[in-house]
Amino acid sequence: MNTMTIPAEESRESSARLKRELKIADAKKRAMALALIAPLAIFLFLIFVVPIGALLTRAIENPEVANALPHTGAALAKWDRKTPPSDEAYAALAQDLTAISDGESMGALARRLNTEIPGYRSLVAKTARAMPLAGDDGKPLPAAQVKSKIIEIDERWNDPAYWQAIAKNAGRYSPFYILASLDHKQDGFGSIVHSDPDQSIYLNVFGRTFVIGVGVTLFALLLGYPLAYWISTLPERRANLVMVLVLIPFWTSVLVRVAAWIVLLQSEGLVNTALIGVGLIGSPLALLFNRVGVYISMTHILLPFMILPLYSVMKSVPPTFQRAAVSLGSHPFAAFWRVYVPQTYPGIGAGVLLVFILAIGYYITPALLGGPNDQMVSYYIAYFTNVTINWGMACALGALLLAATLLLYIVYGRFTRSNVSLG
Repeated sequence: MNTMTIPAEESRESSARLKRELKIADAKKRAMALALIAPLAIFLFLIFVVPIGALLTRAIENPEVANALPHTGAALAKWDRKTPPSDEAYAALAQDLTAISDGESMGALARRLNTEIPGYRSLVAKTARAMPLAGDDGKPLPAAQVKSKIIEIDERWNDPAYWQAIAKNAGRYSPFYILASLDHKQDGFGSIVHSDPDQSIYLNVFGRTFVIGVGVTLFALLLGYPLAYWISTLPERRANLVMVLVLIPFWTSVLVRVAAWIVLLQSEGLVNTALIGVGLIGSPLALLFNRVGVYISMTHILLPFMILPLYSVMKSVPPTFQRAAVSLGSHPFAAFWRVYVPQTYPGIGAGVLLVFILAIGYYITPALLGGPNDQMVSYYIAYFTNVTINWGMACALGALLLAATLLLYIVYGRFTRSNVSLG
């Protein structure tokens, strides 16, 4: 009995020891793999994740009023926003403006409130110059006298609308920029309403951006699909040569290609000269500084991004499938449309997604070749970043563009998964 139990115990011990050794070996492999990918993960986190996080944060950050008028915001916290504010609110305003009258916060506060009510910049500057308020004996004034003094400086401080602008922006975070990017705003009571007609432009800009993106994508697909199909039918040597010709413009600077299209599409450029020379037109066509030039240039620049995924998929499609359909009595076009094209859907989806995402983020091409009504979201992001230094608005527009891109990725992912499950 004892001789039988001892080997069994040794077997269990050896099995447990083997499991521990396997776990240790597996842990070492995982640690080695993590150590190998750690530099890349850190690089992506610092270069990709951190800037996006900063972008999203700046889109909802609203620190100007909170930093400059902390006591005023606290005094207005329980204000009903209908009746005139309390005397303590006027005293807090005088205290805050006295503290920032010579600081950098003054300019940021004036710019921020001026976006709420035009003319607020001059009101803040005028009131700050009159600070501090004190009696003839140099002692601080009671709150009631501070109120009358501030109203004497400018009657607009008796209007609740100017106090509502401070009250609704007293927090450090606000949906102001996101709402403005969607042509909406908060009224004096915090409710979301449509922006004024003269300020409601961004929904049209987003619509224009997506229209141009869809148009460029369709043109690239219509040109790229037959070209990719033709290249896939060539012998390998000739196919490689044609692919080099396709990729040569891809290696050229976008700015250089846009400048070349300006030369080609101008009134006396090669395109109009050739069309007039063959008798197709009698006078030069307007191909520059309009939507036509934008479509032509962007399609040319983004065409390789459509051809490459299509060609990679088409090379993997066996040509025998189409010939088999024809041999069974199908018309060649029907065999191509019903047998060949469905097998290239992954390439079509990848090319369309890639071209569309790149197209909606374009800035240089519409800025140089388009007119005022052809500028896309990226133009306004650059404008708010470089001209007006309005980082909040720039980040809000960028965040919405990022959200649209992520939504496209989700739709494409579900589309590809549904195709795989149907296959």
